[in-house]
Order: sequence, then C-alpha cells, then structure tokens
Amino acid sequence: MAEIEIDGTPADPARLAALGLLNYGHFTTMRAEAGRVRGLGLHLDRLVRDCRTLFGADLDRAAVRERIRAVLPADDGPVIVRVTCYDPALGLERPAAPAVPALLVTTRPVAAAEPGPLRVRTAVYRRELPEVKHVGLFGLVHHRRLAQLAGFDDALLTDEDGRVTEGATWNIGFLAGERLVWPEGPGLRGVTEALLAGAYGGPQSREPVPADALAAFDAAFAVNAGVGVRPIAAVDGTAFDPAHPRLAELRAAYQGVAAETV
Repeated sequence: MAEIEIDGTPADPARLAALGLLNYGHFTTMRAEAGRVRGLGLHLDRLVRDCRTLFGADLDRAAVRERIRAVLPADDGPVIVRVTCYDPALGLERPAAPAVPALLVTTRPVAAAEPGPLRVRTAVYRRELPEVKHVGLFGLVHHRRLAQLAGFDDALLTDEDGRVTEGATWNIGFLAGERLVWPEGPGLRGVTEALLAGAYGGPQSREPVPADALAAFDAAFAVNAGVGVRPIAAVDGTAFDPAHPRLAELRAAYQGVAAETV
C-alpha cells in the first residue's frame, strides 16, 4: 500500500496543498527492496546539495534515512520511494524568508512487468536550473504529453542547436561499438547514469551528440532509478535495435552494483 508522510507523520491536506500551490522544492526518487537502495549515498548527496541551493539550509542525512526506513513495506517487497524537500510555510510573496524544509516521503508500487523499449520524439527544451532535481515538472510533462499525442512514448530534450541533452525524466546513453557515449550539455546528471558509468568496464566519453547524427550509433538506452536500463527503439525517424547484445551487458553491469542498506 502506498505511504505518504511529512516529517514522519501522516500527511495532512493543508501541508500537502502548500507544495501544490507554491510548487517550490526538490526531490529524488529511488527503488528500494529488502531495505536496500542502489546509489543511496548519491541520492542523499543530491538532496543535501539541492537543499542548500534552493533553501540555503542544511539537510540531516540521518533524518532522511530514518524517514525512508519508516515507509518501507514490512514484507521487504520492491517499491519506488520519492523524497521531496519543501517548506510548507514558505509563501509566494516572501520566498526569501528563512526556510525550514520538511520531508515529504511517498511510496508507490514497482511496475509488475518490465516496460518495453521506448520510442521518443525530440523537443527543444531546457529545464530551469537543470542541475537541480526540482519539482517544476510542467515543461517536461507537457512535452511528454505532446510526444504521446503524436504517437511516441516520451520526449527527448535537445538544446537550441539540436544537441541531445536528456530525457523528460531520464538520462540517455548511446553505444558505438564498445564505446559508451553520454551527451554533453545542460541537464540533470542522474544517479543511475553515475552508477552505470562507474560499473561499465568499456571505454566511455561525454561529448556533444547532434540529434541529426544518431544513425552513427549502434544502440540507445534510457536510464533512471525506476527501471534501470531501458532500450530505446527509435528517436524520431532513427531506429535502433532494442535487442542489441550490449544492452544486456549494460543491464547486467547495473544489476551488479551493490545496493546500500537504508
């Protein structure tokens, strides 16, 4: 069953409404199973860093871990945990007031079936403050909606010069032979991307990736904490093999990353 808590107590409507009305905060999302999370330390680092950026406040890592432990299911089954940091008392008129951030912790079930390959459409869009995983998701959701209305699964963002940056809520990587290529440009560097980059044993680079030159790559994939490594079958009119054997190697490398105890 899904859990929703604010600072360790059941979330009340007034404090939840404050987040929806002001829409100022940041979060991280992770997959937890048997009390363990891949990249837990990186998720905590992100929360601490973004809290300083948005609120000028220090976040207690031990308190975050305690709040996560409190919502994990008793049967140790897999869940997606989201930790959102925001100040319920912060107002629209005085966002520079001293902040006392709260922790909104929620869970949702992991999808029963592994999602299929993605077909994505490029969209020119840059998130505000792209290095922060903030709650301002309007533009991302809007471009995802437009992509789905056009018959695709999701949106892949590019800069004004047509260079790939990131997916709507995921990072993207490409394979050229054994070389793993991560796009260079303004975007959120994800925890799953960092874990996979550290686990991959072959050559890799970060470089500009023009969206009109993707046919030079052998395979493409999306990564985030919810699904791990997910094949991409097409970007606009460029098709990729979603069963490329190196994608299985990438999945195995990610699965081999040791999870940390919450």
